Amino acid sequence: MIRRLAPAALAIALLAPPPVSAAIPAFARRYRVSCQLCHNPVPALNEFGQAFAGNGLRMNPDEEPRDTVDTGDELLWLFRDVPLAVRLDAYVRAYGNGDVVTDFQTPWNLKVLSGGPISRKLSYYAYFLLYERGEVGGLEDAWIQVNDIGGQPLDVTVGQFQVSDAMFKRELRLEYEDYAIYRARIGDQPADLTYERGLMAAADLVGFTFTGQIVNGNGIGAATSDRRLDDNRLKNVFGHVTRNIVPALRLGVMGYRGQQDGAAPGGPTLTNTLWMVGGDATLQLGALELNGQYVHREDNHPTFSDAEPAAVTDGGFAELLVRPPGSRWYGVALYNRVVCSQPLLDVRLGGAAAARRHESVTGGGGYVVRRNLRAYGEVTGDLEASHTVFTFGFTTAF
Repeated sequence: MIRRLAPAALAIALLAPPPVSAAIPAFARRYRVSCQLCHNPVPALNEFGQAFAGNGLRMNPDEEPRDTVDTGDELLWLFRDVPLAVRLDAYVRAYGNGDVVTDFQTPWNLKVLSGGPISRKLSYYAYFLLYERGEVGGLEDAWIQVNDIGGQPLDVTVGQFQVSDAMFKRELRLEYEDYAIYRARIGDQPADLTYERGLMAAADLVGFTFTGQIVNGNGIGAATSDRRLDDNRLKNVFGHVTRNIVPALRLGVMGYRGQQDGAAPGGPTLTNTLWMVGGDATLQLGALELNGQYVHREDNHPTFSDAEPAAVTDGGFAELLVRPPGSRWYGVALYNRVVCSQPLLDVRLGGAAAARRHESVTGGGGYVVRRNLRAYGEVTGDLEASHTVFTFGFTTAF
């Protein structure tokens, strides 16, 4: 079945915005503008920032090269200086599960980022986690993008990106707490809605934005012993359609289908078939922005055991952002809920890897100390584990 779906998904992709990545201070230096031109606050993108990313990290789709070396070769754009930026995240957390335990997570992340156009239609973006959770984090976002193929509103991206980028961008959220449904994995099946390697394409047609993806389906881990990054013969496909119903309301629908070969200890090789459907929405009312996501998922052999029943998972999140115009203060609230029919749920947030459900509520806010330095605090109540986590931290980039 997946072989029949793959050509159709590719056709949708080649009719179909690329992964919207965070603009970085290297872009502000190149154009000599403030970070607030694209962010509200860093790293969340405003409308102009989304357009900048959609243009292939350019102010204008047809702009002439700037800050480049005159090589005398019309086929070569070289920046005078390699566009680099650094992002640093640091936290202090307090865990109130019985006894209060504090933890200085300083730093938590240290990223080196680079990106920009390499021709009028080509651009690249990548970042390397020099340090994440006490270890070398490795490469996450890394892609080449082609804009406006054939003079049409069609963009194609190849490399590493997040499947969920077409709906909501995890890397651009203002909370420390994550969007749990995007990270949820079921049993031993490696596919989720975060980072993948593959091809993504998007197009704007008759008021709709169509996005299609073909991905390996096993994340962005290391290569296998035979130097292959895809650990099986099958590909996964994803599609998303969204439209602004009115200026203040955007609605979207998504679908995902994939397969993975595997075997339980001592058992035969089986194929887990998974599929997902869902919807997402954004409502903007002045200083308020309400985001919502719902996903229904089914896996028929999530632990690759012939004796197990199918696993059915439902989940999503609701997010409220409060960003008063002209204010350096902002507020956030986030509700996460994921429920699985079997004790196979792993949302990779530090909880149990064999749970049936995850449910949490987060509230907090922050202050823009400088355009490239944001301080914030939040509190998360885990409704399943009955404990509370307090987080205070800052994000800066330079």
